[in-house]
Amino acid sequence: MAEDDQDQSSKTEEPTERKLRRAREKGDVASSREAGNVMTVLSLFVIASFVLPSVSAQLAGVLRRTLEGAGRFTVGSDSAGMGDLGDVTGALLQGVTLLLAPLLLLMVLGAVAGVLLQGEIVVAAERIRPKLSKISPFAGLKRMFSASNLVEFVKSMTKVLVIGVIAFFVTRRAVTQIWQTQGVLPERLIAFTRDAAAGMLMVVLALVVTVAGADILWKRFDHRRKQRMTQQEVKDEMKDTEGDPQIRAKRMSLRRQRARQRMAAAVPRATVILTNPTHYAVALKYENGVDLAPICVAKGADRMAARIRELARESEIPIVENRPLARALYDVAELDREIPLEHWEAVAAIIGYVLDLQRNVRRPPPEGSSLRDTH
Repeated sequence: MAEDDQDQSSKTEEPTERKLRRAREKGDVASSREAGNVMTVLSLFVIASFVLPSVSAQLAGVLRRTLEGAGRFTVGSDSAGMGDLGDVTGALLQGVTLLLAPLLLLMVLGAVAGVLLQGEIVVAAERIRPKLSKISPFAGLKRMFSASNLVEFVKSMTKVLVIGVIAFFVTRRAVTQIWQTQGVLPERLIAFTRDAAAGMLMVVLALVVTVAGADILWKRFDHRRKQRMTQQEVKDEMKDTEGDPQIRAKRMSLRRQRARQRMAAAVPRATVILTNPTHYAVALKYENGVDLAPICVAKGADRMAARIRELARESEIPIVENRPLARALYDVAELDREIPLEHWEAVAAIIGYVLDLQRNVRRPPPEGSSLRDTH
């Protein structure tokens, strides 16, 4: 017990969805017996208040006909006698079964509703798989005297005592009313008893509903508490699901290094660099007679944009500032792919301006664009 408490105290982290899913697959979910008790009492209340009044007269009729026919019934000998008894018994059982079928159906529906009331249904083979720990006397004693079972025992004893007190006072009141009522006919005793039982069940139902609501909340809290994890368990699970953090960091570093190498090789091949001017940079390549449209060979934001501009200056690639166009191309252009059709005209004007500069043709830059110093 002390070891279990110490182990539980070290579990300070909330359970992950993976931990809860694995527990659910094993059938370990928050389950309250009180939900079933509520539906049982509710079923008994409905039976006593609504079902029995409608079938009691018919049930009495079936029994009366059986008793009235007893004097006229002849039982043969040997196998014929057994057949005669079977006929009478079959007729009686058939009549009783047809009348009591609604009661059985109501009890079954109550049991199903008691399960649904708790929110989820889990069928797990793990719960019925034979385990040596289940037949171990020491493990059984440990479970018997666990904190959860002691709480269940105290709760059950309290319910029995409270319901016993309720039954005592309801019964005493009903008996007192019968003795104090003048001219009570015997045939009225059945209805009087049924009403008293329904009243008692209503009080008990209010009690068990309150207990069940509190118990369901406690079971869910206790189940989640038991599923808590230590910090090491959380780290181990992250390693299982996402990989070792050191390995992830190394992979990210390799990806960034490869991206820088790729960018260092791509920018010198560019025809023009479009900038925002500081936040975004897009490197475009266009070779007349080879490319059908300008191709995005590199793009970046902030630090990567600064690196693209630095590489462009080193390679003497023209840098043209066009804020809206650079921002739009950064969002939609894909690496090593032609730029979207809607940007062809604006980019063509800029590339034509850059090509004219290379041919020493001086003219104003396209509207909204300006040439940045490449040195």
